[in-house]
Amino acid sequence: MKKISLLLSLLFFAFPVYASMQTSAKQAVIIDMGTGMTLLSKDAEKQMPTSSMSKVMTAYMVFDALKQGRVQMDTMLSVSEKAWKKGGSKMFVEVGSRVSVEDLLKGLIVQSGNDASIVLAEGLAGDEDQFASVMTAKAKDLGMASSQFKNASGWPDPDHYSTANDLALLAQKLIVDFPHEYSLYGIKEFTYGGITQPNRNPLLYRNMGVDGIKTGHTDTAGYGLMASGEVNGRRVVMVVNGLDSEKSRADESARLMGWALNGFENINLLSNGQVVKNAKTAGAKVDSIALSVSRDVMVTVPKGQKDKIKIEAEYNSPIMAPVQKGDQIGTLNIIIPQIGDFKVPIFANENLEEVGFFGRAIENLGRMLGGK
Repeated sequence: MKKISLLLSLLFFAFPVYASMQTSAKQAVIIDMGTGMTLLSKDAEKQMPTSSMSKVMTAYMVFDALKQGRVQMDTMLSVSEKAWKKGGSKMFVEVGSRVSVEDLLKGLIVQSGNDASIVLAEGLAGDEDQFASVMTAKAKDLGMASSQFKNASGWPDPDHYSTANDLALLAQKLIVDFPHEYSLYGIKEFTYGGITQPNRNPLLYRNMGVDGIKTGHTDTAGYGLMASGEVNGRRVVMVVNGLDSEKSRADESARLMGWALNGFENINLLSNGQVVKNAKTAGAKVDSIALSVSRDVMVTVPKGQKDKIKIEAEYNSPIMAPVQKGDQIGTLNIIIPQIGDFKVPIFANENLEEVGFFGRAIENLGRMLGGK
């Protein structure tokens, strides 16, 4: 495929090469939700234990049940002995008591209660194993192809895992599908049974635009965090895992999130139907055909670098008639400093009719006389 430079108003020269952002996390990914572009990726497809970040999937399941009307916020669920005995982080529910779904969600999200996760799982599916099976099925439906859940809390199990990419996808689904319920992740403390516990998410206290989502920690997984924040209308989601301490989780996640929220901007690069190239034709009634994009193209760009975006059109030249309007002709390769490149299809903006026999003969004669 011939590569032809496409000179738009915002590019007329090459850009310098930038080093990728480094992180001490074992796995990490940051995605701009407005454009879907990945700003940082480190072993983001590698299978990893998810610890209490698994509770985001548990909460998603409860939000879905609320949406379907299978439970309400004031539905009371019974606390089993299994839930009451569960170790680790707890909201301290009492065995045999009944607790509202609303309180259990706050205990799950704010206090990271393993006991709350089991009560919710048993209340929705009868037992935790069945709930975990449904969790995995739902995760697959959401596109989380590399995730498997064996319990509702993220309790260590070698067959319980996900990836940073899958958890970032879950974070986006959570925010888009349940925007009202998502506000629970911004609660900084919750009191139940006379016991007040703070939200473990360290970024909620740093006044940087972060409004969620969930921490996680086990000896095997290390310290992890799913986070999301918004500044000036730009929202990003981040997943980090495998950090070696609470302090490193707090400091490293703050550094990365600050970089992602404040170091980039989103720009409208191309508009739906915008002509990006008038391409030379052959065997046609006209000498050129307009090529255009079929959707708006918005991109995430490091601040101060939008004039250094490089765009190239790739297609077989000349365009041979006949062509129908809407036929894909090639692609635009968009190269962005610090981000990388991605492709957008380009299409015929009009029909291209084929010339008749005599027209082709004249065209061929012209080529011969022109030495082509």
